[in-house]
Amino acid sequence: MTGAPGCRLGIVIGMPSTHLLIISDRAALSWVVTAQRMAFPAGRSKAAQVLEEGDEVFLYTTRGCFRNPTRDIGRVIGRARVAGPVGVLQDPVVFGERTFTEGCRLEVSDLARFREGLVLRDLVPRLSVFPDPATWSVRMRRASLTLPPGDADLVRTELEPLLVPYGEAAEGYRWEPASA
Repeated sequence: MTGAPGCRLGIVIGMPSTHLLIISDRAALSWVVTAQRMAFPAGRSKAAQVLEEGDEVFLYTTRGCFRNPTRDIGRVIGRARVAGPVGVLQDPVVFGERTFTEGCRLEVSDLARFREGLVLRDLVPRLSVFPDPATWSVRMRRASLTLPPGDADLVRTELEPLLVPYGEAAEGYRWEPASA
């Protein structure tokens, strides 16, 4: 989008943005939390390039992240900062049958305890990023979603009481696949 000089998608450059990083696989979640990195699949480089060093990110796990969408619900489970630019990974990361070719470093500061966190659907009617609450989940079918400042403030405020320091919760997110 073009606009005034110093603007990126209508956001003043130099002002950190806030994003939901959407994670839909438990092995990927384990890697994101323990390696403090985020990776993006091939073909999603445009979405990945929206993230800039210093941006705030909220980690969101989808209903299907733990392979039981009838039991699990989508939750915001952590807060981090983008700690380096998004770039091509020297060694692509593979989760399941998907290859992730770009990524960035994160500094995860706080996490909810495993299987806890902020239930995002409860906030949907109050979040402007979802103009039609009935179809909000369609907007979540991507790697990241930029939040308007007011929405970021609301998520931050509601999430804060559920968070503990990274070191107190990170081990709970470590997932090792069962050996064959």
